[in-house]
Amino acid sequence: MIKKLENRKWKVLSSKNLINLGTWLNVREEEVELPNGTRIPSWIILHFPNWINVIAITKEGKFVMIDQYRHALAETHYELVAGVIDEGETPLQAAQRELSEETGFGGGEWQLFMTLSPNPTNHDNMSFTFLATDVEQICEPHQEASEDIHVHIVEPNDVRQLLEQGEIIQALHAEPVWKYFSNQRCSNRKIRYPIGHLIFFACIVYVIRTNSEHQG
Repeated sequence: MIKKLENRKWKVLSSKNLINLGTWLNVREEEVELPNGTRIPSWIILHFPNWINVIAITKEGKFVMIDQYRHALAETHYELVAGVIDEGETPLQAAQRELSEETGFGGGEWQLFMTLSPNPTNHDNMSFTFLATDVEQICEPHQEASEDIHVHIVEPNDVRQLLEQGEIIQALHAEPVWKYFSNQRCSNRKIRYPIGHLIFFACIVYVIRTNSEHQG
């Protein structure tokens, strides 16, 4: 059995805001004390809003994906639909809104699939991945002017190939998709017996039941 970890929480001695960019980013500096008494005079915390992304699967079993240019890397890659949870929204509401806005897809069955920390060293937000199955196009995408998004309907084998080739480079997207394929592989592992074995087992059951009835 896996041991439950003790939360060795640091003591915050002081905290001050360095940068305030509204809902998008706040940076604060904290002086902290470790459980062993060691003090760190400057620890930087980046406060972002919580994020969502969506593994969206159509009724035909295909992935609804997008591609976007990411300026920090100066590269364009395949991604899941993703976005920020607006104030007053639940993670599920944000996920459904983003899927509709970016791709025009919706409906289907939804479940929380994975919760990850982007970087627990100095990020204090969380990322929620939802699995949406049997989605269908219900409207036209209505993207913001600052968004340059292309929608792709991709076969599962091609999505796996994108992962293996490093074309899904966003870590918070790649990890849930790898988990999805791992779960699919496990669920598809079924014990298969040759027909001769099945007949043999049926005969054994018949003999046991017959003997039991005679002895009774």
